[in-house]
Amino acid sequence: MSHRTLISALLALIAFAVPAAAQAAPNSAAVVFSKVTTNGEEVKGGLYAVRDGRLNQLTENPTDTEPGFSPDGRTIAFARDGDLFSIRPDGSGQRQLTSGAGIDSVPVVAPNGKYVVFERRATADGPADLYTVGISGGGLKALTGGVEGDREAAFSPDGKVIVFVRATAGSGGAVNDDLYSIRPSATGLARLTTTGGVDEFAPRYFAGGILYSRGESTPGPAAYADVYTMRRDGSRVKPQVAGVGSAYVEDVSPDGHTVAFRRDQGLWVKTIGKGKARRLSALPDGSETSSVFSSNGKRIAAFVALENEQTLVSIDVASGRESRLADAVHYSEGDGTTIGPVIDWQPTR
Repeated sequence: MSHRTLISALLALIAFAVPAAAQAAPNSAAVVFSKVTTNGEEVKGGLYAVRDGRLNQLTENPTDTEPGFSPDGRTIAFARDGDLFSIRPDGSGQRQLTSGAGIDSVPVVAPNGKYVVFERRATADGPADLYTVGISGGGLKALTGGVEGDREAAFSPDGKVIVFVRATAGSGGAVNDDLYSIRPSATGLARLTTTGGVDEFAPRYFAGGILYSRGESTPGPAAYADVYTMRRDGSRVKPQVAGVGSAYVEDVSPDGHTVAFRRDQGLWVKTIGKGKARRLSALPDGSETSSVFSSNGKRIAAFVALENEQTLVSIDVASGRESRLADAVHYSEGDGTTIGPVIDWQPTR
């Protein structure tokens, strides 16, 4: 064999081997979620993280839930038994952010990483107001107030505006969910939707404005939803996913161009504004656990239905190919296991 032929053969082998190695490479960013397991009278759980193919338990309190990363990936904010806490991704450095009689939940870290917006209720089933608190605790401030219930806050990418859902009284005593926006300084409150008899919920910012679900948000057989977009000021409303089967917003890619949504026990994606939706994977029956994009928007972390159980996978958005984030890990155990409802993927540069 000539030197030229030998070199060509080696190059061909290298070209073939590199993609295979990349596919087998472990994920260096953590995917964090909550899990509660019941075994007789024993209840265990807490926050868990999957990184580099291994499952690690970060906390051991079964009331820990709703974890969310800071934009720099160094802090996780979460809810515990009605208060908010934060920890590092390795489970160290735990801090309590809020306390008191109010029931605090759904923490979302601001894009600048300096504070958290969250929901506070007087009772578990009561209406919520939005509050903010410093990422290290302190600086508690009411963002909204009144008899209306405010929830599902989401930041604009620049952190200058927050969109949220407000329960508003309609005719005949009916209550509808509408979208509002407000600045983090608690100024500039604006109503964005006024569609009586129908709800708007699950808002997310995308490259051209705000994307959201529209339909009936109350759980039950009457619930349904389509996906719509509008500008940040509420104008130019356009349907994105409508028709057969309800579509519920899951996440928007970091570049603001792709939406992931749930429909017909499946996880779907669509380029916002054009193209057809594509089904990526099957979801477990009755699962309400969220799915989330990676930092580069090329993959989605989700608990899918695989081998008759919920399995945490990374899904390639372009090809739909699934890869287990941790092999030989059984997420269901005991008499019953509840996962989620929130999972988050650690941001990486």
